[in-house]
Amino acid sequence: MEKTRKTSNPYRIVHITTVPKTFGQLTGQLKYFGNHGFEVYCISSPGNYLNIISQEENVQTFAVPMKRYISPLHDLIALIRIIIILIKVRPHIVHARTPKGGMLGTVAAIVVRVPIRIYHIYGLRFTTMKGWRRNIVHLAEKFTCFCATNIYSCVSTKICLEFKLCPEKKITNSLNGSVNGVNTIEKFNPEKLHSERKTIRKDNNISENAIVIGFVGRIVKDKGFLELVEAWDILRNKLSNIHLLVVGPFESEDPIKSEVKRILESDSRTHLMGLVLDPTSYYSAMDIYVLPSYREGFPTTILEAAAMRLPVVATRIPGCMEAMVDGETGTLVDVRNVVHLADALLSYCENEDLRVNHGNNGRNRVLSDFQPEAVWEFMLEEYNTLLKQKLI
Repeated sequence: MEKTRKTSNPYRIVHITTVPKTFGQLTGQLKYFGNHGFEVYCISSPGNYLNIISQEENVQTFAVPMKRYISPLHDLIALIRIIIILIKVRPHIVHARTPKGGMLGTVAAIVVRVPIRIYHIYGLRFTTMKGWRRNIVHLAEKFTCFCATNIYSCVSTKICLEFKLCPEKKITNSLNGSVNGVNTIEKFNPEKLHSERKTIRKDNNISENAIVIGFVGRIVKDKGFLELVEAWDILRNKLSNIHLLVVGPFESEDPIKSEVKRILESDSRTHLMGLVLDPTSYYSAMDIYVLPSYREGFPTTILEAAAMRLPVVATRIPGCMEAMVDGETGTLVDVRNVVHLADALLSYCENEDLRVNHGNNGRNRVLSDFQPEAVWEFMLEEYNTLLKQKLI
């Protein structure tokens, strides 16, 4: 992409998210905006990834500790710090992501009178919660949407309206639901990662002819991990040549039971990789990708797996249904249904032609509909349109 010279008086945009790893979903996009006349700033909690983003995307970053859960005192301190930063930067646009980053970012933007306040909805966490916590998180989402001038959503407009988050006129859906598309040439390219497949399998004592079921994400109940463990128990007793490769950290919020963790750690055919900043190479070691989540926004991991020619087994929920085509690029199963999950995975384990067919279909779909440059151009046009409406 040809670099565009910055203007002498560029517009300033501040991206805000709760944790720095979320910026990893915007690889290339932040630099693209910088090359097209914007001064780009990023705010999130401290972390090594914040430094990586600063260097790779050529943006200025600010570290503000933020809790993912409700913490009135910490939230107030974080809000004040964000306000101070916005006063210094004086942005024309604040683009806030994730529930806590969204709420603090849009409120701070109102205080500083930022004319364009965007809240980007990746998913709706409260839909899988119960009781008073669900009500509080739902109200927080509605409040954030109220504070924002514009909503961009990875989930369907219908769902946002169903839960009365905001008026329809405020909502714009992300291009094909994706935040950043998938780099299928330089990064998620199975041909380029063939050697990594061999290395990862060798390092984990997985033979070349073994079938590897893979999962990438936080190890929590909300991701359907308990159902995955139960399905895995069924499968490993039926087939001796399958392995489970798990890339992601065990988390203290919404944790799985400690005894389940111990079982996994003691299983010679289960491989726990822990937190990995860039899981790209691990997809190459997989043959099937699984995401039995209870809720999703628009799951990028499904697109990444598809780009690596992996058939996908996921739950029939908003987000997953848009990221894949049931019966063509993978198989959708009912939420919390262990038997259906195990059956779908078994069908791919036992049928190589089905794996190859759905894997090829998945990569072709990503190549056609989810190229990063198209997403970047879409958001650039949106920013310029909003600037004309608000400032020119």
